[in-house]
Amino acid sequence: MFSSLSPEERVPKEHPLRAIRVLVDGVLNELSRQFDTLSSHTGRPSMAPEKLLRALRLPGLYTIRSERLLMEPLDDNLLGRGFVGLNMEAAVWDATVVSTNRERWLAGEVAQMCFDQVRARARERELLSDDHCTVDGTLIATWAGQKSFQQQESAPPSPPDDPGNPSLDFRGERRTTAPHAATTDPEARLYKKANGQEAKRSSLGHVRREHRHGLVVDTRVTQATGTAEREAA
Repeated sequence: MFSSLSPEERVPKEHPLRAIRVLVDGVLNELSRQFDTLSSHTGRPSMAPEKLLRALRLPGLYTIRSERLLMEPLDDNLLGRGFVGLNMEAAVWDATVVSTNRERWLAGEVAQMCFDQVRARARERELLSDDHCTVDGTLIATWAGQKSFQQQESAPPSPPDDPGNPSLDFRGERRTTAPHAATTDPEARLYKKANGQEAKRSSLGHVRREHRHGLVVDTRVTQATGTAEREAA
């Protein structure tokens, strides 16, 4: 089947993603030389960092929880394809490929450079205010398992009945952050933000936002403590 309509015509001209795409492309063009230094000139061609950075903006805009869930709407959504830069025939990436390249580009500080460029452009246009800001703290669940949360100083345990999934008895034992730690994620802390909630092994993600236009100007991840938000601010 052939159609006389182009994908460009199917996207509303007043859609916010069009304006965001223009701003993002301006930043990515300035960083193209840095992208070239991080890419190898031998072997198979890698995923274009420009397309990956555009794609990673969609989860924040549309509350998509993971790269795997992102691939489905990116495959059949013309708006998403146009924003990322994929044509009609291009196949979407495998979720594991996206995760691997995301870690690689984050290690190369590509995402941080992109964030700094966006913030610099906002400051040049006098869109940022230094007078009033807000720092928020959001609980981020860690990968520390329930059975990995053990006392830091204790007698050597007896051999487990099942090495892959040992049985543990926590009855009568009060588990707190001070004497306990997760063996799979030692930096995780038992924490809850309200009374009546379950304390979970978490970290705290902080976002500092200025009040003039509501723009994010800084981010940070810290241990989950009662004073983490004030210290991050």
